[in-house]
Amino acid sequence: MAEQQITQGQFFKNLKKYYTFYTGGFITFVIVVGILEQMGVPNKILGYIFLFATIMLYAGIGFMSKTADVGEYYVAGRRVPALFNGMATGADWMSAASFIGMAGTLYLTGYDGLAFVLGWTGGYCLVAILLAPYLRKFGQFTIPDFLGARFGGHLPRFIGVVAAVVCSFTYVIAQIYGVGLITSRFTGLEFQVGVFVGLAGILVCSFLGGMKAVTWTQVAQYIILIFAYMIPVVWLAVKQTGIPVPQVVAYTHSLPKITALEKEFNDKATPKGAAEESVRAIFRERSAAGTAKLAGLEKDGPAFLAAEKQKLVDKLNALKAQTEPAPDPKAIAAVEKSLKDFPADAAAAKKAWTAEKGLAARAAPVRAHAEAFASSGKTPEEIEKNRSKAKKNFLALIACLMIGTAALPHILMRYYTTPSVHEARVSVFWGLFFIFLLYFTAPALGILAKYEVYSNLVGSSFASLPAWVSNWATVDKTLMNIADINGDGIVQLAEIVIGGDLIVLATPEIAGLPYVISGLVAAGGLAAALSTADGLLLTIANAMSHDLYYKMIDPNASTVRRLAVSKGLLLVVALIAAYVTSLKPGDILFLVGAAFSLAASGFFPALVCGVFWKRANWLGAVLGMAAGLGTCAYYMYMTYPFFGCGASCVANQWWDIAPISAGTFGIPAGFLGIIIGSLISPMPSKEIQELVDHVRYPNLEGDVDTKGA
Repeated sequence: MAEQQITQGQFFKNLKKYYTFYTGGFITFVIVVGILEQMGVPNKILGYIFLFATIMLYAGIGFMSKTADVGEYYVAGRRVPALFNGMATGADWMSAASFIGMAGTLYLTGYDGLAFVLGWTGGYCLVAILLAPYLRKFGQFTIPDFLGARFGGHLPRFIGVVAAVVCSFTYVIAQIYGVGLITSRFTGLEFQVGVFVGLAGILVCSFLGGMKAVTWTQVAQYIILIFAYMIPVVWLAVKQTGIPVPQVVAYTHSLPKITALEKEFNDKATPKGAAEESVRAIFRERSAAGTAKLAGLEKDGPAFLAAEKQKLVDKLNALKAQTEPAPDPKAIAAVEKSLKDFPADAAAAKKAWTAEKGLAARAAPVRAHAEAFASSGKTPEEIEKNRSKAKKNFLALIACLMIGTAALPHILMRYYTTPSVHEARVSVFWGLFFIFLLYFTAPALGILAKYEVYSNLVGSSFASLPAWVSNWATVDKTLMNIADINGDGIVQLAEIVIGGDLIVLATPEIAGLPYVISGLVAAGGLAAALSTADGLLLTIANAMSHDLYYKMIDPNASTVRRLAVSKGLLLVVALIAAYVTSLKPGDILFLVGAAFSLAASGFFPALVCGVFWKRANWLGAVLGMAAGLGTCAYYMYMTYPFFGCGASCVANQWWDIAPISAGTFGIPAGFLGIIIGSLISPMPSKEIQELVDHVRYPNLEGDVDTKGA
């Protein structure tokens, strides 16, 4: 034991030395790239340098961590110290949603976006209290492993594999989307091409060394992403206040000014308010026209479509025939553009006019950033109804994210890699600390970025728009789009469309920082997306190769064959995920939220009851996991527009709960299934009950060797 502790201690010292050198080397690299920028090297080349240098770095770590040992491949040899496992967990957790999407969501939704911060942070309390030490005590390699051993038989294990694949695949799509977004912006590649280029970066980290390579790569990625996140937000704080503490000055300095500007934008008696109202009036008019056109299309179909097109033709002919006064060239150009863009058929018309109808949202007053559950409506009753709906969804989302955190397979697998149960508990603390550094900063970044837009972009001239606006508009019009709606040549807030996924990546440009910092942030976002994607793809491949192939199909498979199957599946799943991502199935934050609801519904009831309730048995686990996962997936299918529910999406909602919080119904269904199934069938065997006792009460001396490991 003493020899093992000495070896582990020396290993820890070596790791600290290696990553200290690595951090210094990375800082030096950033300084060198900054010097190249000052020497006039084009930004596009600098973008390629950042992209490929970081990917090659991760590839190097992955190559040096290659292994043919099963224990190393699946659980990094169970010798990852708590501090480094906490950093790896932080990187595994700090997905594209956390790094790219969360601050953007807080920018767009204000107070209501705090549900993500509260849910994701609070979830780690559940991990520490309910699951991490007990799963480490159990040992083995995967979460379906625990389900198979705890409940007996192949069916619970198989359902666990299905749940792991479904929630992890949904999650990994969001990460690959983030990779594609970053790659396309900073290299100029098409989004679809950028997705597959980024995929190569994901695979080189995990293909050769499995969990061993992923762990040490994730530690390196955390160092990059936390530096990349902090530098721009600290710079913004200094720029606005002179104080480099964004977590304080955002609330004491910038937020009050944002509140004052919001009131000014909403007051029609002020110059800014009057300008905003002129834009909103146009949106209301277009929305009403879209609504009328949709009604006409539904009533008369193709005949109505033809009549609408003829109206434009007649209008254009009348303008061209006009002599006194001379026709306005802009008016003629506008009608010609409308004719050119006119829908080709009824389906295209329905899509275009539905978008016009949706402009009503942009005609609404500016939403107060600091107001809880801000809502709008035509009557006090309607306003209160909307506010009540917002409260319900806020609490439902927090619950789903918390419980989903405690059930995500790729996070729980991290606690199999520590040397002991005690180290697993300590690593939860370190993981929460490293996550806290970013989560405590994200709300401040949302506020500081919003103040920059409100005070500098709004009111500026369209003739002098900053370069970052056109740069991001080229990547994706849904992320950045500014049009002079009222023709006054001045930017109004209502004329700006900024997607949440843009805010963090564009912050250096918004703040006027050198391009090297933009490249650094891109490298940080890439690190966040790659680290989580590595863990997720490994979770899917391991569940299918270890639990499905080895445990259920071919128990006599050699080590070489098991690892070959895992690597082959890793490649296939990655390619499928990249293809699905290229179709842009949803925004990053929704996809991630959906993964949490699916994980919470499919895993949490079975895991918690498996640890804390001896009476839980095979039938209960089967019914509970199937009911939870099925209910959650069904609700998403019926309420999320991507699946084609159309206008009935909102009507299909139960108690006005949004599809991202489908776990609100899946989790109770899971617990109900386990309870009913367990009570109507015999108690588990004595051996399984002894396993529960073994898992529940860790040995006091550290419990390095675990039953069944």
